[in-house]
Amino acid sequence: MAIANQKGGVGKTTTAINLATALAANGETVLLIDLDPQGNASTGLGVLRADRQVGTYQAIFGNRPLVDMARATAIPNLWLVPAEIDLGGAEVELAGEPRREYRLRDALAALGGESPFHFVLIDCPPSLGLLTLNALVAADSVLVPLQCEFYALEGVSSLMRTIEAVRRRFNPSLTLQGVVLTMFDRRNKFSDMVASDARTHFGDWVYDTVIPRNIRISEAPSHGQPVLLYDFRSPGAQAYVRLAAEMLRRERRTTQPAPMASA
Repeated sequence: MAIANQKGGVGKTTTAINLATALAANGETVLLIDLDPQGNASTGLGVLRADRQVGTYQAIFGNRPLVDMARATAIPNLWLVPAEIDLGGAEVELAGEPRREYRLRDALAALGGESPFHFVLIDCPPSLGLLTLNALVAADSVLVPLQCEFYALEGVSSLMRTIEAVRRRFNPSLTLQGVVLTMFDRRNKFSDMVASDARTHFGDWVYDTVIPRNIRISEAPSHGQPVLLYDFRSPGAQAYVRLAAEMLRRERRTTQPAPMASA
């Protein structure tokens, strides 16, 4: 599952970290791939930059098997492939590579049918470049975090067009996992407006669970922890617990392609 939005600051990495943690807490074995050169997902799980000698860069360029670079985290059932410093130059290097759109897909395919992971989550960069394209070509589905702020839907429209193009050209099985509303603030009228517009636009593809704007969510990464470890009782942590439960319920249903072209 690719977690993508080309707009920065929408809660994408926060959602990747905490959703992965909540799924792992439900007994699912989860691999989180940090595909963002900023490496915030790695930082948020307590992996210092000095400790990221191997990771997604080497997976993409085929130097080592992906499973060899998955490291256990402090959360049982959750593994991480960190973003090492070399990933910052991957966009330029990929431009001249054969099968440049399929590098991550090939790395994941090497796990084979006996993969130990129930879920693989890919934290994408805040752009629609070659790294995000690799994630979309490799993924079965896309989860879109949508912040409840003005102009939010404009950026998502571009992403939906990209997803539809990827589905036509590279990955016909790609579906929309859903849209999750983040940074919801009941004191701000725009939050209600964006939530209402999103539900009108995307219908049932919008999750019932809404992630609130919460100080504990903002504090947790500075401690190298998901908010579920930092303050499990906080509204933000409980929202991600509910989001994971809702996702698992949806996973049990028959998945149908979303009408992306009309988004």
